[in-house]
Amino acid sequence: LDADNYETDPCLKEIRRAENYSWMDIVTIHKDKLPNYEEKIKTFYEEHLHLDDEIRYILEGSGYFDVRDKDDKWIRISMEKGDMITLPAGIYHRFTLDENNYVKAMRLFVGEPVWTAYNRPADDFPARKQYMKFLANETQ
Repeated sequence: LDADNYETDPCLKEIRRAENYSWMDIVTIHKDKLPNYEEKIKTFYEEHLHLDDEIRYILEGSGYFDVRDKDDKWIRISMEKGDMITLPAGIYHRFTLDENNYVKAMRLFVGEPVWTAYNRPADDFPARKQYMKFLANETQ
């Protein structure tokens, strides 16, 4: 994706249309830009899940999403300018900045955003059960 021209990028426009990502905002994670920076960084790094997909598009900077594999081991995903990721509802994950301590990201949602993070353990939610069922089918 063309992060320098995200406002007019036809690829991003098509992704948003195809996936019905109707809501969007931009967040800058840096000590001088994000209110309650230290508290938010700790919250982002706490292992959690959401009941909706989490879609992030990196416009500037870089960081890491950590997710759990089928054996509950961490996988680190390096994200940099131009990268987009969709974390499915129910997947345990966390986010951290890299040594640059800066990222600007677009957050996309289907419909109104829901910001609630459920820290682990949160295995009784239907979204988690559905994700685990998907994971079991993918590994067969």
